[in-house]
Amino acid sequence: MANATMTKFGYPGAAIREAELWSVQVRPKQPGFGSLVLVSKEPAQAFGALSAAAFAELGTLVPQIEAALKAVTGYDRINYLMLMMVDPDVHFHVIPRHEAPRDFAGLTFRDAGWPGPPALGEGPELDAAAIESLKNEILRRWPSA
Repeated sequence: MANATMTKFGYPGAAIREAELWSVQVRPKQPGFGSLVLVSKEPAQAFGALSAAAFAELGTLVPQIEAALKAVTGYDRINYLMLMMVDPDVHFHVIPRHEAPRDFAGLTFRDAGWPGPPALGEGPELDAAAIESLKNEILRRWPSA
């Protein structure tokens, strides 16, 4: 069942991958090309409140996310931000970082925060068609289990 954070970030339309305890979704606002949210499905509002199973599944998902995003975006660095101030459900903002702009689906993505912290409020807001294109591109490059 979707929690409020999953829904806020466009679930189910933005969902790329559904694991048992996590949802991987395209982040509609793109501070870096390929930005995602990785949202826990457990009813937890603190990282330490997650189950051992959630931590184990996270350990499987992170390398898959990084491999797929590297293949699609060619990121220079990748940031995982766990802020949980506005959206209290456990989640990470996964932000590929780029020194140079990237073009995709008729949009130009500039990392306004490079080389410092990501500028979360900057970058294009993806419409449904661009979200679907990015989802498909990431899924095409998702490593086999």
